[in-house]
Amino acid sequence: MDDLETLRGMRAEAPRAEADRLRPARDRLLTEAAAVSAGRGRARRAWRRSGGRGAVMRRRSIGRAGVVLAGALALVTAVALVVAQAGGRSGGEGGTAHGGPPQAVRYADKAVVLEQAALVAGSRSTASEPRPDQWLYRKYVVRQPGQDSEPRVFEEWTRYDGRQRAGYDPMGRFEVTDVPPDPGDDDLSPEAYAGKLRKLPRDPDKLLAHVRGDRHWIDLPAEEAHLTEDPDVRAFRVLSLYLEQAAYLGQAAAMPPKLEAAIYRAMARIPGVGVALDVRDAVGRPGIGVFHTPAGQPLMREYLVLQPETFRCLGSSRVWLRDERIGSELVFPSGSVYSSAETASAIVDRPGERS
Repeated sequence: MDDLETLRGMRAEAPRAEADRLRPARDRLLTEAAAVSAGRGRARRAWRRSGGRGAVMRRRSIGRAGVVLAGALALVTAVALVVAQAGGRSGGEGGTAHGGPPQAVRYADKAVVLEQAALVAGSRSTASEPRPDQWLYRKYVVRQPGQDSEPRVFEEWTRYDGRQRAGYDPMGRFEVTDVPPDPGDDDLSPEAYAGKLRKLPRDPDKLLAHVRGDRHWIDLPAEEAHLTEDPDVRAFRVLSLYLEQAAYLGQAAAMPPKLEAAIYRAMARIPGVGVALDVRDAVGRPGIGVFHTPAGQPLMREYLVLQPETFRCLGSSRVWLRDERIGSELVFPSGSVYSSAETASAIVDRPGERS
């Protein structure tokens, strides 16, 4: 089987491990993780700034190519994709279909894969922008570590101008809530994100320089402005965030095609960025995992999971690279996997509508 078929026919074969007994400390971390994945705001930034070394997992809550281009890309992949086989760079970091133990990871040449992603992204068509009073519907799945962990499904509606959000409370009641402005937060409304994306450079080198020094992501949120962050860590964090927001907020509505192409090319220029094959999201879909390894010994690795042919963002996967403890208590053993999956999105006229 050639590498193109590997990308298209990824399947998990490793068995799932025995479930770990959930302890109170572990429950607290998982509750926070689910809450952060379900929402937005400032949480992801702190974890990214720590390079995955912090004791608490925190996370902010991403057109089709023509026939000729698709054929050319298939040829590029079949000829040029370089995979590090077992015995090279491999290890227990990939994650199996349902958040079980990782299988051996195979890596690909980041320059080849991300250039292919850029070519596909740059060929997409441009969509019209939603009206300020329209709503962005999002459905996604979160799977916590452990064999016995059942996936949790979330649905949310966000008004395009950011003034209101809607969703179901724990009792199953549908609620619409107002969202007051918070100038000290780094989060943006969908409309503001779209405006920010339109102003970003389309040249990958200029884009990379911009995100490394963007004061919005350095100074906000206000309560974390005193924290330091390596510019390369910030660059990968912000570029990943832009791709994820395109998935969260409606792919075509948020991301200009030429900018998406520049993002992939800029990612390829960041030291420590890598690409892994057969990384799975929370519903078991196989994808390409783009990650950044900071200096030091990170506690975990976070993958941005991309669909292997369209390079749309499927979700994310976080894998513990070593045991995490609180005091003497083992909270997450090495190899634990936390994952998410974007399963549906639409632009609708009213909260509660799905299409």
